[in-house]
Amino acid sequence: MEKLQYDIKKRTSKIELPTELGFGKLFTDHIFEMEYNPEKGWHNPIIKHVENLSVHPGSMFIHYGQAIFEGLKAFKSVDGRITIFRPKDHIQRLNNSAKRICIPLVDEEFLLYALTELVSIESDWIPTNPGESLYIRPVIYGMDPSLGVKPSTNYKLFILLSPVGAYYPEGFKPVKILVQDNYVRAVRKGLGECKTPANYAASLLAAKEAKEKGFTQVLWLDGIDQKFLEEVGTMNIFVEFKDEIATPKLNGSILPGVTRRSVIQLLKDNGKNVTERGISIDEVIAAYKNGTLISLFGTGTAAVISPVGWLTYKDLKMTLNNGEPSNIAQYLFDQLSSLHILKVEDKYDWVVQVNNEEVEA
Repeated sequence: MEKLQYDIKKRTSKIELPTELGFGKLFTDHIFEMEYNPEKGWHNPIIKHVENLSVHPGSMFIHYGQAIFEGLKAFKSVDGRITIFRPKDHIQRLNNSAKRICIPLVDEEFLLYALTELVSIESDWIPTNPGESLYIRPVIYGMDPSLGVKPSTNYKLFILLSPVGAYYPEGFKPVKILVQDNYVRAVRKGLGECKTPANYAASLLAAKEAKEKGFTQVLWLDGIDQKFLEEVGTMNIFVEFKDEIATPKLNGSILPGVTRRSVIQLLKDNGKNVTERGISIDEVIAAYKNGTLISLFGTGTAAVISPVGWLTYKDLKMTLNNGEPSNIAQYLFDQLSSLHILKVEDKYDWVVQVNNEEVEA
């Protein structure tokens, strides 16, 4: 791999972040980029000032969707250090998506180095209020100008940074979820386990219709029988029964969430009965009616933990835990939020600390 290059434009004014950040609406000054071709492999890695991309209108990712991405977060710790939560796992998942979409794999160690360098350079953009972070978005897309349906031969990778607040306007408050049975998002052996734009395009209409009805998100059922829970549009889902906390088993149509994996570990270490299995909507309804359903909550990088206060399926409207976060959801949110900023000991080695030394342009 070539040496990382820098073309940095230093600010002449102090960064003033808005009081209400929202999510993904503000971007930092610099971006990481590198390119791929069959002769050189991944090459020309550079951190430079953000500028608009120049792409040919025939670029294959526009027409055939050959693109993948990731989402992870950086934080300021309680003593001012820069931390990134589980970046190695996110980069590994990026490569897993690349395999499925016929994109050349990246050197995971080098990409981690480039990512941490970029975050270090842009460290003044990291917000420090509770619930805020610096969102990190790596993207790879096929560049070939060609209208034939085949994998591209040339690719671009970039990493974009965005200071963000809570993903849902509600913050850590219970959300309203609609169980979706008019559409399906993904099927087993398809693209559901990949973080690719096609999966999100498939979810837009259902999410739009749900929001028009007053719901925050939709809960997808399996794409074959529309019987088993899969995931929420932007989160994995957990169901807290009286004697068990269950989450849908990864079956090829569900995104293997990094936060999901973290939650499973935290729950097991606290002696909880955690299972990964098929969970039917009929089982959830039966548990609600007989009083053994405690709560539902979503997990994801963007939302961290999102309690579900109200779940609607067809004509049945279910209020969960009196519309309040369960003790488990609150514990997980507090624990993960504390880990992000090293307020508690990182005994899992999940947090990568970033060197914040000055980089020469």
